[in-house]
Amino acid sequence: MSRSPYDTSTQSGTPRRAVPSPPQQNPYVPKGSPAAPLRRRPRAQASRHGSASAPQDDRSHMDGTPPQAPTGSRGRGRARHGCLSTLLWIVMAAVVALLALRTLPSSMASGPAVPELVSFVPVAIVPSVICLVLAMLWHRRVLALVCLLALAVNSSWHAGYLVGRQRVSAEAQAAVAASLTTDDAYARVMTLNTYNGQASAAQVVSLVRERHVEVLCLQELTDGMVEDLERAGIDELLPYHVVSEGASAVSNGGRNGIWTAAPQADVSRNLLPIDTSSMPAASVQVGDTTVRIVSVHPNSPVRGAQDLWDEGLSVIGSLSDYGHAYLIMGDFNSTWDHASFRSLLGTTFEDAGEASGEGVHMTYPANGIVPPLVEIDHIVYSSGSGIVVSSLETAHVAGTDHLALIGTLEAR
Repeated sequence: MSRSPYDTSTQSGTPRRAVPSPPQQNPYVPKGSPAAPLRRRPRAQASRHGSASAPQDDRSHMDGTPPQAPTGSRGRGRARHGCLSTLLWIVMAAVVALLALRTLPSSMASGPAVPELVSFVPVAIVPSVICLVLAMLWHRRVLALVCLLALAVNSSWHAGYLVGRQRVSAEAQAAVAASLTTDDAYARVMTLNTYNGQASAAQVVSLVRERHVEVLCLQELTDGMVEDLERAGIDELLPYHVVSEGASAVSNGGRNGIWTAAPQADVSRNLLPIDTSSMPAASVQVGDTTVRIVSVHPNSPVRGAQDLWDEGLSVIGSLSDYGHAYLIMGDFNSTWDHASFRSLLGTTFEDAGEASGEGVHMTYPANGIVPPLVEIDHIVYSSGSGIVVSSLETAHVAGTDHLALIGTLEAR
């Protein structure tokens, strides 16, 4: 029987020298078929103790099973973003609810807590922007769309604060900055709530002197505050003044007053019947225009007094029935976003803050760590009457919870 050349035995039983086996050949591959790619064996990695670790089992790749996604920090990051996305949705739900309150008509906008909440509508732009940025970074498209819509609506309501309709001329700004004179058609005007007479009278007079103020309206005055102003020298700068009577029914922190550099005419200590702070009024000449000045302070919309607040704004709005060139300044206890305030303005009056395009001028609260967040002090004037007020700024006065609001009036 023939033997294989690789058989190591002999007939006699004597072992023959072993012949090495031929190298193992690849399985038969038909001619013309592409050769299978060589798979590189993973390199062994040294363990912490110096020994080589076994290569990872790659059978899942060989049998077609996809590799499993790594767990750990990526999974935790997704969970963290999910929680934060929920938080962003909660924030935006509150923003949308606030914007919805702003759309209520004046007949429904004086309910409990509604006026207070609506005061913060402009502030809602800040969380809307933050939520929009995070939603875009985390690819939350629906949330980003909600943020964009909220920003668009809110911005459209406050477009006047960015794009001005009425502004004073450069000549008016230069004139009031140079000196205090009643011989031109310009006047620097100022209003301040004195916080029941606790504001520093010396600082008020100092502001009048430094800013060349010709018309000053003060709210929540006391007899002691009036005496302090006189001792500080207010009569030397603004020699003409009128202080209102006491409140006819409900005290709203004191009385209101008007001080002017020009002589006053048609003086009234209580222009119209109102159940809170009486409204003094006086007329002064600015250039060729007779300006009717009114210092106002309607009741705040605190719980149980919303009706007084709404009634007070309505009384001020009734001044539109008269044909004067009004300059109405004071603490209105309302913002542009309140339907009652916009109803007061109607088509007759302009709010200098909203019409000048100079941004918002928050005036309250001004005596704490938190910066002023609402704009409740206003300078309102008759539209189309020949007067315009802009170049607004605020100033701090010690002792009061309001900032002073200062503007420049031009009679054209």
